[in-house]
Amino acid sequence: MFQLLWILLIGFVLGVIAKLILRGPQSIPWWLTMLLGAAGAWLGNAVSGWIGVRHTGGIDWIRHILQLAFAVALVAFVAPAWSRSHQNR
Repeated sequence: MFQLLWILLIGFVLGVIAKLILRGPQSIPWWLTMLLGAAGAWLGNAVSGWIGVRHTGGIDWIRHILQLAFAVALVAFVAPAWSRSHQNR
């Protein structure tokens, strides 16, 4: 249970940072920000394991940068689609 809460908290933090990095407003709800951040963290972990930098001696900077990069990419891709699909409501 606590692992799920931790994943959602990290996802929310990564999603908010991704929204701050991107230019302009991203009209997506907080829950979608959290899910996209969590997906970015998951993808970043997967890629860092694949390239062999998931566990290093010290802070795993490359893994964290990959997590944030995937979160930014997901928010950049989903936010315009979300605003277009909810513009007529």
